[in-house]
Order: sequence, then structure tokens, then C-alpha cells
Amino acid sequence: MTVSLEERLTELEVRLAFMDDLMGTLNETVAAHQIQLLEMRGAMERLRDELVAMRGSLAPDARDEPPPPHY
Repeated sequence: MTVSLEERLTELEVRLAFMDDLMGTLNETVAAHQIQLLEMRGAMERLRDELVAMRGSLAPDARDEPPPPHY
């Protein structure tokens, strides 16, 4: 069974079209994930800042307290 040059070229064009579509879809997915990652990093930084603020207000650092009178 001999495949003509035109059939081979048509098959390659179809494959290329599918690959182009796939690459576009993957590019959109990567861009969406990048946006989500940046949003998550920002949220984590805000949570970290809130946690640091809460730690300071809930329990002062024991190293800042003067030693007990028996020392």
C-alpha cells in the first residue's frame, strides 16, 4: 500500500493543526496557573503578616520579660 505524497502532506498538516491547538490550550493553562500562583503567594504573605501581628499581641516574647526576682 503506497501512500501518496499529497496524503502524507495532508496528514502532516492535520497533525500540525492539532499540535497548534494543543500548544495554545497549554499556554492558556500555564498563564492561568501563573495568575493563581501569584494570587496565592500574595494571600500567603498577607496571612504570614497577620500571624506575626497576632503572635505579638497574644503572647509577648518571654525573652523581653525581666528575670524573676529570685535571680
